[in-house]
Amino acid sequence: MSRGEFLRLAAATAGALAAGSLLGSAGLALAADRPVLRRPIPSSGEMLPVIGVGTAVVYEIETSDAKFPLLVDSIKTFLENGGSLIDTSPTYGRAEKNLGEIFRRTGLRKQAFLATKISTSGEQSGIDQVTNAMRDMGTERFDLLQVHNIRDTATHLRTIRRLKDEGKVRYVGITTSFDNAYGEFERVMQREKLDFIQIDYALDNRNAEERILPLARERGMAVLINLPFGRGRLFSRARGKPLPPFAAEIDCTSWAQFFLKFLLANPAVTAVIPGTDRPEFAIDNLNAARGRIPDARMREQMIRYWDQLS
Repeated sequence: MSRGEFLRLAAATAGALAAGSLLGSAGLALAADRPVLRRPIPSSGEMLPVIGVGTAVVYEIETSDAKFPLLVDSIKTFLENGGSLIDTSPTYGRAEKNLGEIFRRTGLRKQAFLATKISTSGEQSGIDQVTNAMRDMGTERFDLLQVHNIRDTATHLRTIRRLKDEGKVRYVGITTSFDNAYGEFERVMQREKLDFIQIDYALDNRNAEERILPLARERGMAVLINLPFGRGRLFSRARGKPLPPFAAEIDCTSWAQFFLKFLLANPAVTAVIPGTDRPEFAIDNLNAARGRIPDARMREQMIRYWDQLS
């Protein structure tokens, strides 16, 4: 179930605009008196807001699509209210082209910490992807360039490091979102000097806690989290369920914030990149980075509550 479907159903079921207060005016208002939490990138000390934007699937539409203005407003809202990290890939359909168009319309490219990927095999194919991405997004430099799903990793890391030496890339990383790749992913982490890793992690998908996240801390690597809502699984399970009373103790007013705050409670996590295709989602996500973050005790309480939820 998508987040939008979850909220529409929650509103209809409740007979009011509720869904953990996300749809009410109070839930849509930014807690402006509370700054967005930032965490350091270990390799540089640069501070990065802990909530980003992921662009897979939802940013793949045509600019002529009636939903495209919502994407423009989503990025604008995100960047104007404390966010900066935007993650994309040449394999996400039109996402890179659409981001370029959004930057042209809003003039906000300089406010973004822009991350993309090389997702192909072969040196020249990888170079071509980077060249095309720079053209499509109207930029001469990426903040972060990652090897997508550790495909032809050694080849592309050489390319990325050369681009870093040339001043066209600031940080080097690798990604995966598949458990069956964790073994090779860990081996790359052990042998390579990386600024970032990106991994799948969610309240109902905690496998990365076993080895990947501790290794990232040990090796001084920043960690980005993809699939924080478990491809919509979390919203499906939370459908029709109230937030636990203890959510107020961590300044949590929506299920999305509950899911994001759980991830941010892990000290290895640098930032989370939920898919964000509506401005109200951008606001709600950013509010997960305002106020209190769960401590270890609260984190265990969140797991117990979630595991017994039926």
